[in-house]
Amino acid sequence: MSTVAEPQKEEQPVQRFSTDGIRPMARPSRITRVFMTIVAFAERLNVACSKVGNPPIYDNAVFPWAKEVEREWPAIRAELDRVLTRKDDLPGFHELSTDVTTISQDKGWKTFFLSGYGFKSTTNIRTCPDTWRICQKIPGLITVMYSILEPGKHLPAHRGPYNGVLRLHLGLIVPAPREQLGIRVGKDVYRWKEGEAVIFDDAYEHEAWNRTPQTRVVLFVDFRKPLRFPANVLNWLLLSLAVFTPFIREGMDNQAAWEKRFYEEAEALRNR
Repeated sequence: MSTVAEPQKEEQPVQRFSTDGIRPMARPSRITRVFMTIVAFAERLNVACSKVGNPPIYDNAVFPWAKEVEREWPAIRAELDRVLTRKDDLPGFHELSTDVTTISQDKGWKTFFLSGYGFKSTTNIRTCPDTWRICQKIPGLITVMYSILEPGKHLPAHRGPYNGVLRLHLGLIVPAPREQLGIRVGKDVYRWKEGEAVIFDDAYEHEAWNRTPQTRVVLFVDFRKPLRFPANVLNWLLLSLAVFTPFIREGMDNQAAWEKRFYEEAEALRNR
């Protein structure tokens, strides 16, 4: 893994959580305030009980399974190539997750979703069985999707909602020159490389950009942060409850509706 940054004193992730699963409310309810208090406590506990430290970007050696995922990247790339034959029909991130409108409101950032927070797209998994099989090597797997960044797209600085998860990007299509695209996490900058994984904590402020004339694609995976007791139990509980938040439920509904249209259109094309 290559990062471009001066050595930095380790920072602690900024702690925050959105009140309804995403959007802040002017006057949150008592239940919401209690939930926010629990989450804030969990975030402090996660920092104190981390088995892997709290850097913005990790050394891949901390996660031995990362090498196994990298080794099989050509199989993931082959399935991605099939998906991209209908790239124009793929949804923008904001069409599935409405909170993303704070950083992206166009088709410059697209996705092809396999799973997240207990919800699985069985049709998309059937389309990409090797990708799904390889991701089972990742302990505490939460989310699997392809993340597609179109030419000229910039995702401005933002933070993830909760520090109990870590994120992996596996470079699948990385156009040249690599100096014209990358992701900044905290004060560290990483340039994607095909077949190479980067693991980072999205609870730090981060931004991403693609200033090349071609599309960049990574495998986008979230997994539970390795924690000691009792943080691991509380983290598991909070992430298990996330599926009941309005944000996740809305995303599931949007994904199901898009998926129905996508595969109906594919069937119509085959029957012409």
